[in-house]
Amino acid sequence: MSLIDQVIRPDVRAMSAYAVADSEGFLKLDAMENPYTLPQALKVELASRLVNVALNRYPVPSYTNLKAKICRCMGIPEGYGIMLGNGSDELISLVAQACATKDHPAKMIAPVPGFVMYALSAQFAGMEFIGIPLKTDFTLDTEAMLSAIEEHRPAVVYLSQPHNPTGTLFEEKDVIRIIEAMSDKGIVISDEAYQPFAEASFMSKLPVYPNLVVMRTVSKLGLAGIRLGYMSATAELLAEFDKVRPPYNVNVLTEATAEFAMDHIDVFNRQAAIIRSEREKLAQALEKLPGVEVFPSRANFLLVRIPDANEVFEKLLSRKILIKNMGKMHTLLQNCLRITVSSPEENRQFLDQFSACIQ
Repeated sequence: MSLIDQVIRPDVRAMSAYAVADSEGFLKLDAMENPYTLPQALKVELASRLVNVALNRYPVPSYTNLKAKICRCMGIPEGYGIMLGNGSDELISLVAQACATKDHPAKMIAPVPGFVMYALSAQFAGMEFIGIPLKTDFTLDTEAMLSAIEEHRPAVVYLSQPHNPTGTLFEEKDVIRIIEAMSDKGIVISDEAYQPFAEASFMSKLPVYPNLVVMRTVSKLGLAGIRLGYMSATAELLAEFDKVRPPYNVNVLTEATAEFAMDHIDVFNRQAAIIRSEREKLAQALEKLPGVEVFPSRANFLLVRIPDANEVFEKLLSRKILIKNMGKMHTLLQNCLRITVSSPEENRQFLDQFSACIQ
């Protein structure tokens, strides 16, 4: 038996590492990133702040100033706090760690196809993940979700608002039915990574539903590089999750940059407004192309279905255009491509190349 066989878990050995495509020299439309950089004056201001950061010191793990600014800028209800993570990925992992049980594995439920980190975090923590397929139009199968909740009594239910990879914004009444069905069983996490583009949120519902957690990230807002996520819930829930958080999980450069961003949140909000407008223009242009089905999106990306997605994806790659081929992720996504909404210039460039590839 090899060393790897002796020390690495069998399920981990059977996995592949999370793959990130090489994007050097490509028009990069595969990762739902904000295409805009900071204006020059703000770059200078940010540099002046970062140069004074004490890199020789650990962060102060309470992150008091940053938390206060996020609460003020992001509509956290009065009396509610937040917990910070190294991106939402870490928060998802910490929730699983806190909720996993040893004797009988706790369960996690989420719609599928969905964000892969839900299932992975459950697997790594020793939870059982149960995926409930969306309907064929990518709307939420509420009755199936409710039946699964009653049968499995999960500790955690994830609902992405809007959903990744479809862009669907689930109906508020359906989400509330699920929150209420979970009231005596566990927590419901509204993962609002794409909230700046949806202009809808369950954040204001936190005081109404003690089992609700709202999770967000600043990545899609234009700060993917600093890796910062946050979540809000009752003080009692956050205190329990905080017990499994590494004490210095947010580094001082991220902390300083995020504080700067909150001071200039109007700049990022204006960028989000441009992307929302461009999303509608791009969707309308794609709908006019032969054989292209565009699904409704409230995120900063569009999901489309075409007859020959694999062929078109490869053609775009040869033209240095990088989007996401979703066909292998789930049977519901057969022949689907996911396209990040970018700037007007990059959207036009993509449309020109995409139109040529589907002829």
